[in-house]
Amino acid sequence: MTTVWSIGVGALLAALASIALGAESNAALEFRAAVAATPDLSRGEQLFDTCRACHNSDGSGTSDGNVAAIGGQHYRVVLQQLVDFRHDKRWDIRMEHFVDRHHLKGPQELADVAAYVSSLPRPWPPSFGDGKDLKLGAGVYLARCAGCHGATGQGSNASKTPRIAGQHHAYTVRQLQDAADGRRPNMTNLHTRIVSQLSFDEINGIADYLSRLAARN
Repeated sequence: MTTVWSIGVGALLAALASIALGAESNAALEFRAAVAATPDLSRGEQLFDTCRACHNSDGSGTSDGNVAAIGGQHYRVVLQQLVDFRHDKRWDIRMEHFVDRHHLKGPQELADVAAYVSSLPRPWPPSFGDGKDLKLGAGVYLARCAGCHGATGQGSNASKTPRIAGQHHAYTVRQLQDAADGRRPNMTNLHTRIVSQLSFDEINGIADYLSRLAARN
């Protein structure tokens, strides 16, 4: 027998699913519109003024793990991350504030700043780990991560796979831990499952290994 309760719950779940689908569609539409735009590097440099306080003028970030090195990251990767922060698919209160529509009004501005970040030389050197788990991390990375991110952590612009070589050790550790704990909603289920199976020593070693890879691969 169908109850009022079951009808109410069903309607609520349908409404929530509709909201989630709408948010997903809006994010995808904004990304596609930004990809279709022709980036203006000069305008992107002006827009990056807001980003310099945290990421530094060269996009080198900070060695304490709080701010990523983003200079030279693949264009489509930067663009996707900006869109994700705007649509609650990636969480960081500072980034969510500075990518809002007050600072970046629409797809054109997203394209401009993403292109400028991508045009910066990859900063080097980043901060390294202590080397204790380096050999372990190298083995785990090559066995479990290189299939997508590349043997040298070069990533891919076409597939929006981040270039993770030359990233600060502490930042990579934090992102892997966040992914394992479900705090990176833009990660795929496969990625989350792989990372959640890693020990801390393996995470520490992978991050150390990546930090030491040549930055310009």
